[in-house]
Amino acid sequence: MYDHLGIKVRDLAASIRFYEAALAPLGHVLGSHDDSYAGIGPADAPALWLYASQGAKGPGTHIAFRASSHQAVDAFYKAGLKVGASDNGGPGPRPDYSPTYYAAFLIDPDGNNVEAVCP
Repeated sequence: MYDHLGIKVRDLAASIRFYEAALAPLGHVLGSHDDSYAGIGPADAPALWLYASQGAKGPGTHIAFRASSHQAVDAFYKAGLKVGASDNGGPGPRPDYSPTYYAAFLIDPDGNNVEAVCP
């Protein structure tokens, strides 16, 4: 549905640490980056772009990443917590979303709700 998305972050280094750790179990890596931006995603096609911004914190965005298995969702959650993310819903089924929906939710360093889902 989308090709890529970009979000503004207050602390680029902290955001890189979070997304690099949390998304590694989903097969994503840090790609192109410098002091003002970073691209994260599949090795050949970063799709999440982080842009350093001194602007005020916004209300937060919801970003959901597809995972290949329940174990990948669990690993996303554990890795994110290890680097300082806040819990926003531990790994588990979400039958109110659909009968097979399995997800976990974290709050990133800028207040965004980040999800890993195995539908």
